[in-house]
Amino acid sequence: MNNINFLYNEILNIIGDKNRVLKEVPLSEHTTFKIGGPADIMVFPKSADELRRLTEFLRSEKFQNSGSKKDAQQSANYFIIGNGSNLLVRDGGLRGVVIKIGSGMSEIKTESEILTVQAGALLSAAAAEAARASLTGMEFASGIPGSFGGAVFMNAGAYDGEMAQIIESVTALMQDGTIRKFKKDEVDFGYRHSVFCDIGGIILEGEIRLRKGNSEKIREKMKELSKRRTDKQPLSYPSAGSTFKRPEGYFAGKLVEDSGCKGLSLGGAQVSPKHAGFIVNTGNAKAQDVIDLIKLVQMRVKEKFGVDLETEVKIIGE
Repeated sequence: MNNINFLYNEILNIIGDKNRVLKEVPLSEHTTFKIGGPADIMVFPKSADELRRLTEFLRSEKFQNSGSKKDAQQSANYFIIGNGSNLLVRDGGLRGVVIKIGSGMSEIKTESEILTVQAGALLSAAAAEAARASLTGMEFASGIPGSFGGAVFMNAGAYDGEMAQIIESVTALMQDGTIRKFKKDEVDFGYRHSVFCDIGGIILEGEIRLRKGNSEKIREKMKELSKRRTDKQPLSYPSAGSTFKRPEGYFAGKLVEDSGCKGLSLGGAQVSPKHAGFIVNTGNAKAQDVIDLIKLVQMRVKEKFGVDLETEVKIIGE
């Protein structure tokens, strides 16, 4: 605890606002799954400069010699989250520092056909701003619950659209403290993948290139996609979205359903009876319930179809 107090005081000196540096924060309050143990320290930065100074300290000799690294049990000493829409945090929580890129870094600016979006902005807010500016091409993203930074990191997509189609450039804080701007072809987008999955770095903002359109038609399209999402997905229960990646040549939800897992429950976790591609928290699920249910589904799908299901949701913590 002494090391946590040392870490807290050092970070507070950098951030200068005790409302944005908190101890023992339940991560269930910061994930859409509503599951997860506490973070030792959670920080809510509001600028790239704060992020740079914070991560510089967490990599510094002063931090390394404090003994806190041993307590943190994390190679990078910190973990970045956005809206927590693709995360399952284990019941033991996260040791060390969780940095949440959220409302303090959520500015959205429009100039001609370019939207410049900070990483903490909700993807739905960026899509709404595009509609307001009569810009088309981002309708697919209007119902995705993640932050812009998280969406870029994993190349989020829905309804035949994905971030790779609209990103013009991405600016990131690299692990050596430099800020680098990546052109679209340098981001190396793939299925639920970007270059940042491989090289690290913290996404700060990105530019989205859209096209002029009819505001009324854009809103109609968004409304149509929203209805499709509501009709097909279990939005009345907390979840992390699609639990499994789409295996080549298959649909994950259909494999799960055809293996007899639709509606299957363990503790408070359930394979949604509405859409088998989702595992939901029916109200009191522990992370271990979800993890055990994932393993059971993977085993049954493998036994019946010989297909290895990979998780799309990222599982972290202890």
